[in-house]
Amino acid sequence: MYLTPEVKKEIFKEYGKSEFDTGSPESQVALFTHRIKHLTEHLKQNKKDLATERALVGLVGKRRKLLDYLKKEDIERYREIIKKLGLRK
Repeated sequence: MYLTPEVKKEIFKEYGKSEFDTGSPESQVALFTHRIKHLTEHLKQNKKDLATERALVGLVGKRRKLLDYLKKEDIERYREIIKKLGLRK
């Protein structure tokens, strides 16, 4: 599996406050971004996989909602996570 507990801990450690910080918006956005990149690569090879496409759309929506929340609550944290993940051009 591509998303092992070790990979999750590394993502939470890098983007959250600690490796056990699974609830902060930054760590959740980072985890969703990792999963979105993986699913995007999968869909490039499997164009007719509609179930994965639907899951990808749902993940993008969840990430968008979290980013909107973060933007509303603390614009500096929002800008920092966007910059770290390279989500905007």
